[in-house]
Amino acid sequence: MIDSMTMLDDVAFAKAMLEKKTLSGADLVFALRNLLRMKYYPVAVKFFFVKDELDDFKKKADYKVSAHPFTFCHYLAASRQRGDILLSPEKGLGCTNAKYIFGWKGKDEGEIKSHLKYAKDMKQAEKIVDIKKRLPQNLLAFATAPLHNSPFKPDVIHGMSDVLQAYHLGNDWSAAMDIMPFEMTMTMNSSACHGVTAVFLDHKPNISPMCSGSYTAGKTEQGEINWIWPGDQLEPTVRWMLERTVRDKGPSFPRTGETYPGFNMCKLCPFLVWTKPKE
Repeated sequence: MIDSMTMLDDVAFAKAMLEKKTLSGADLVFALRNLLRMKYYPVAVKFFFVKDELDDFKKKADYKVSAHPFTFCHYLAASRQRGDILLSPEKGLGCTNAKYIFGWKGKDEGEIKSHLKYAKDMKQAEKIVDIKKRLPQNLLAFATAPLHNSPFKPDVIHGMSDVLQAYHLGNDWSAAMDIMPFEMTMTMNSSACHGVTAVFLDHKPNISPMCSGSYTAGKTEQGEINWIWPGDQLEPTVRWMLERTVRDKGPSFPRTGETYPGFNMCKLCPFLVWTKPKE
């Protein structure tokens, strides 16, 4: 039986979640939605390099494929906003920048020219292309799914949020892993496709702004930012967030325990004061 009062009480909710030895994908999603007020599903991303693993996914998962080649951002958006479980081999990916990042095409003049809008000249555009990390060239396919309903263990988790929500998540990762400062990197172009690739290869999370492609194709009309985590590092991040909620009586750094609008109108605002009535 669902206890709505427990879910509405941040501390009681956090205590109940912490009684679990492990947090499932659904637990992680609900904690983020309940405590950080995130409104999008985090997306689990899986890279298939082994045929048997891919065949097993096709046999067991209820997935969809694209009717036409789409961008990687489109796959993320469909899983994030509609809850689709999607699979794409090379032919399902239409974005040449993502194909280069995923090892499905080599560097050519077209790839360099597509970065000229960010660069002073062709030499600098080529430098932009050259510094990007790339997956091994034996990638068979990738899959995306909402984290709470993912049929696979994610290699990477891609999320989208506002800046302060990402700030909380980055702080909680640093505290949980005892690694600081939280280092953020940005590439010119390829924020989503290169973002998940770099996190997969480096096994380190990142927070980065949208590129022009992920803005237009990724349904990011509200100024959202990318947060991208290694698949096995979101659970300890959220677990510490829950522990912090219990300790501090709320999940918010600016004002713990106060979850309604208005307290961000000014820091230590002298006007937002309530007192018990005098007898």
